[in-house]
Amino acid sequence: MDERARWGPSAAAIAEGIRRVVPAAELDLVPLVDGGEGTARSLAAATGGSLTFRTATGPVGDPVRTHFALLDERDGSDAAHAGTDADPPQAGDWTSARGGVRTAVVEMAAVAGLSLVPADRRDPCATTTHGVGELISAALDAGARRLLIGCGDSGTSDGGAGALQALGARLLDRHGRELPRGGAALGRLDRIDVAGLDPRLWDTEILVACNPYNVLAGERGVARVFGPQKGAGPAQVARLEHALERWADILARDVPEQKGRDTGAPRITRTPVDDTDAVRQRAAGLKQDPGTGASGGLGAGLAALGARLLPRFEVLLDHLDLDARLEAAHLVITAEGGLDRQTVRGKVPAEVARRAQALGKPVLALAGTLGEGAHTVRESGVDAYSSILPAPVGLAEALDRGAEYLADAAEHAVRMVLLGTRLTSRAGMPDPASSGPASSGPVPRVRVDALAGRATG
Repeated sequence: MDERARWGPSAAAIAEGIRRVVPAAELDLVPLVDGGEGTARSLAAATGGSLTFRTATGPVGDPVRTHFALLDERDGSDAAHAGTDADPPQAGDWTSARGGVRTAVVEMAAVAGLSLVPADRRDPCATTTHGVGELISAALDAGARRLLIGCGDSGTSDGGAGALQALGARLLDRHGRELPRGGAALGRLDRIDVAGLDPRLWDTEILVACNPYNVLAGERGVARVFGPQKGAGPAQVARLEHALERWADILARDVPEQKGRDTGAPRITRTPVDDTDAVRQRAAGLKQDPGTGASGGLGAGLAALGARLLPRFEVLLDHLDLDARLEAAHLVITAEGGLDRQTVRGKVPAEVARRAQALGKPVLALAGTLGEGAHTVRESGVDAYSSILPAPVGLAEALDRGAEYLADAAEHAVRMVLLGTRLTSRAGMPDPASSGPASSGPVPRVRVDALAGRATG
């Protein structure tokens, strides 16, 4: 298991805590990711795929060592539907298929994530997704014709402009000069020259695993919601908001619109530049459709290339055959960096709980922090939750001792669960006061899902 999560190898730590109480418990460990850090590694491990390493352009322009995953070709997947313009895509929009199409996973956090932006260089007006486009090109070179783009933990707010530049698009001002990288420069965008775009894109299925609640523009848009988190002051937020709205307008006018890409074989139609209503309607979709604000607007840039923006839990959890594994469990334990009122809005732990609740499985959540509105997670199916930290500690200590704290928290939580079963006289559970497993009755089967949560844009 290789998780790039705040709490380290979370599932293993939870398992350690459980086994202190119930040594013979049957555990099914499922390290989860949310489209951010660790997505490519996790899906490669889950499908028997492999990682390919490359050097690419990082978010501040420096070279970074990064990677993408190639999944086992027998485990190709397809998205049958993408939801409507008005509503986020719903459960069932992602369906597994066994085909010969090679699938690559490009994790934007691995090449343009916030962790790759030094604290003294955090300027969302200047950071770029150029490296994302470079990884997409490398994946196409490797033979991939289905791309799964994991959005989350981004350090950029350029609307995916850098990715399109890396793929051959030229972004020009009114004098015909190419724009520099970064979201703020889009305020001077006059036209997009798509003649040099990689033609392989038109024969490639692009699926974006994203939070459907994130949109490109407006009150819930990239600039206002995530700009301050990435280092933008009020003036920069206003500048970036204007630039991203202009980006959507020009994308809608100049980038060929993809139609009928049902099976990965597109039929390309170009929106006429003189069809004002069509351009305006398409621009409105790029600004407000669910997921267009994912990873600093990368969702919008990829949507203009015909990508399907799908709820990340549909894409990622179905690859792990999660429903079948939940069905086999007696208790589900999930870990999260923090629980608050945002957890129920498109976060993976809430989806795990929702699925478990539908199957009648109890869910226990462990969290590093319990924020305002944490109690709302009960709406999604979490039966009980508690903090991982034993006392107020600094960030450095929390990171260094995260696995230790998580194991202790899991132990305490399971002891409380078993105490509750004794008080309600439920049969077949071990005595928590005993030094070993129960002498009779079934051994509990516990599913352990681990996810470190972060604010993602």
